[in-house]
Amino acid sequence: MKKFVLFTCCLLLYSCQYFSREVPSKDALVKQQLDAINWKEVDEFPSTSACDSLTDKSVHNQCFLNFMTAEIQRRLSVDTLTVKYAQLDTIAVKVTVFRDARLKFEPQFPENTAYDKAMMDSIIQSKLTDFPIVSPALKRGIPVNVEFTLPVILNVMH
Repeated sequence: MKKFVLFTCCLLLYSCQYFSREVPSKDALVKQQLDAINWKEVDEFPSTSACDSLTDKSVHNQCFLNFMTAEIQRRLSVDTLTVKYAQLDTIAVKVTVFRDARLKFEPQFPENTAYDKAMMDSIIQSKLTDFPIVSPALKRGIPVNVEFTLPVILNVMH
């Protein structure tokens, strides 16, 4: 019986060490979580009603990019831009989807472009008003800004 009591006392003394572990600070835990997050990627890509039902992430992302490219192409392929700049067949458009679902379109022109960039930007901005609703990208369930560049092929009639 004495051995059992002695064994139990030793067991209790050693087990107390498990409870005396240092608890990490709140700041250390937050830093650890922030370091674990990949800030270069979003958890959910922006979306439109046409792509919302898709569950596969890569298919959903491609659906969104295809929708954006097709919609921009459709709007820019009409009249003024293709008539005024007939030799232009492709334009890169930087798209920013803000966390409040606003969109910003910025044409990207090569340095050696001889076009009137201000005029082209004005035409592009006027064509891309009233764009369909786009849901913002999400990171850990929180809406975030995201930007990407799309190559837009213009339907040039020669």
